[in-house]
Amino acid sequence: MEKEENVRRTWSCEWAFTVKIPKVPGALNVSGANTVTEFILLSFPCSREVQLLLFVLFSVSYMLTLMGNGAIVVAVRLDHRLHTPMYILLANFSFLEICYINTTVPNMLHNFLSETKTISFTACFLQFYFFFSMGITETFLLPLMAFDRYLAICHPLHYPTIMSSRLCMNLVALCWVAAFLCYPVPIYFITQLPFCGPNTIDHFVCDPGPILALSCIPAPGIELSCSILNSLIIFIAFFFILASYTLVLRAVLRVPSAAGRRKAFSTCGSHLAVVSLFYGTVMLMYISPTSGNAAGIQKIVTLFYSSVTPLVNPLIYSLRNKDMKAALRKFQMCTKVNQSE
Repeated sequence: MEKEENVRRTWSCEWAFTVKIPKVPGALNVSGANTVTEFILLSFPCSREVQLLLFVLFSVSYMLTLMGNGAIVVAVRLDHRLHTPMYILLANFSFLEICYINTTVPNMLHNFLSETKTISFTACFLQFYFFFSMGITETFLLPLMAFDRYLAICHPLHYPTIMSSRLCMNLVALCWVAAFLCYPVPIYFITQLPFCGPNTIDHFVCDPGPILALSCIPAPGIELSCSILNSLIIFIAFFFILASYTLVLRAVLRVPSAAGRRKAFSTCGSHLAVVSLFYGTVMLMYISPTSGNAAGIQKIVTLFYSSVTPLVNPLIYSLRNKDMKAALRKFQMCTKVNQSE
């Protein structure tokens, strides 16, 4: 009896260790555990006809964004009258928008036509890194543009000596470098989390909230550190902009002529519109990356600041700025002359 009991125990143990773990598509089985090698970006799940319609819509939007921001970069480059800190910052901002939209839209367009909608583990985290680094660069550039307007309006006599073109370019370079150094460490720790399935991200971009939700183990420390980092970057930059424009507003109200006040408000109005569009949506999303926002709301908000804002920024800046409109007309005329030749 004792022998039979031992045999039964041995058989049951062997059976227990040979039970197959359900396989996850895009997962590699290593030492009895599923390790995710690719993710599935659901993007906007709908019928094939609607997917094709969205592909056409976003393709047109993408091309218009590239053309609008590219025109501003070229106009500032070609027109020597625009080689001032304000327009240098604007050209860099437009170039940033071109880079920013290229981190998400091309892959999203590919997914509209793809049956699998997969993205490799490495490509997903590279997109995550560049998407966030570009976003943080924009978060740093906007306060720099506000500071430039503060100096120009509140200290007009000292402005040319304080904000030289050289200093402006150095500050722009600092914004880019600092932004790209913010997220490598958090991303490294997120990549070290175990991802054993499921591997479906209900989003059109590799975003920290949906990615952290797929981890096999909870990571409250990483979530908290991401939330603190996002909050510090966003709120410090935002309050710096508020302080700059509070001082600008106080200075503008002291201007005796109505024409002078109108010109100052016109110059700052376009920048304030861009700030409102960008910070309003970013604050909603990234103060807490796993705050429980519905997937549909996350997609709409992310789509707004990553695709819609870069599309409307050239319109906001060019329509409210006489010098920029003149430079764009000059660029258009030069293009027509070259085509006729």
